[in-house]
Amino acid sequence: MRTIRLAEDGGSVEIIDQRLLPHELVIARLRTLDDAATAIRDMAVRGAPLIGVTAAYGVALGMAQYPSNDGIGHAIEILAATRPTAVNLHWALETMRQALSQLPPFRRREAAFARAGEIAEEDVAMSRAIGGYGLPLITAAQRRKNGARVDILTHCNAGWLAAVDWGTALAPVYRAHDEGIALHVWVDETRPRNQGASLTAWELLQHGVPHTVIADNAGGHLMRHGMIDLCITGSDRVSGNGDVANKIGTYLKALAAHDNGVPFYAALPSSTIDWTLDDGDAIPIEERDAREVTHIAGWTEVGERVEVRLTPEGSPAANYAFDVTPARLISGIITERGVCPASREGLLGLFPEKRPRARA
Repeated sequence: MRTIRLAEDGGSVEIIDQRLLPHELVIARLRTLDDAATAIRDMAVRGAPLIGVTAAYGVALGMAQYPSNDGIGHAIEILAATRPTAVNLHWALETMRQALSQLPPFRRREAAFARAGEIAEEDVAMSRAIGGYGLPLITAAQRRKNGARVDILTHCNAGWLAAVDWGTALAPVYRAHDEGIALHVWVDETRPRNQGASLTAWELLQHGVPHTVIADNAGGHLMRHGMIDLCITGSDRVSGNGDVANKIGTYLKALAAHDNGVPFYAALPSSTIDWTLDDGDAIPIEERDAREVTHIAGWTEVGERVEVRLTPEGSPAANYAFDVTPARLISGIITERGVCPASREGLLGLFPEKRPRARA
């Protein structure tokens, strides 16, 4: 099953509404540009790779309505304003602009859906490759433990629900599990939206991967007592020097891992690297609705969805969605081309075409 696909009618897009997981698996349909923008903004879809693919399909839906030059600009403007941190969004929009801008309007709808489909397939291929390059990190940990179980900590959700298929941080986990390597995943609940407790746990449960959900602040305790062998997270944007922006709380995990000698990796496709930024301080950090902090949703024992307040009425709340982990705390970055040091030279070693050309 994939998180997004072109519907059988050829003119709408089907997604998993991730706001309802893990208690309901609902397939929603996007029919317009505004539908796609709302799905991204309200996090019916989330995860940097999937946001990018959804944006590409959003442009295609926009071309079905307004295939003019102004229509291209309008679609890109609407979608670009939905989530500021995930650079895959802007990468996908620029890719769509390049694919459509030189075509006559009557060809743009068909070309847009075709290019969006290609972006989706490229994402699957990159995620699968990330799994392959990340697998040796897990097998190496198993060798260090003389074949004993490997314990991995992950933060937020960076599995197939965050991409089209396979995912980023969980792709190596799935590869290792499928090859019979004994492993166990510690799943941070990931407040305030609880993507770990709801989405990562659901994914791992469906795949049969042993796991345990823990409170966000438990990771340091587990590391200090030797109960975690390595950490793998995803990323929403990586600056050119290897600083990694990811779900809020990632920085704290990296600090704990560094203090306890636990390897810490970020797994991501190259579309997540923002080569225009010199360091992580320039990465925009999204601030979301405070209600995500002051309230929490869940299901009652009789199957009713309810939302309750956690904080005193009148207490203000801040909701920073991401933080930046400095490259010095990261053991390596796992991409579709291999694993490299978290540094400018490390990244350029895998992607030499991004190296600035010297002037004659």
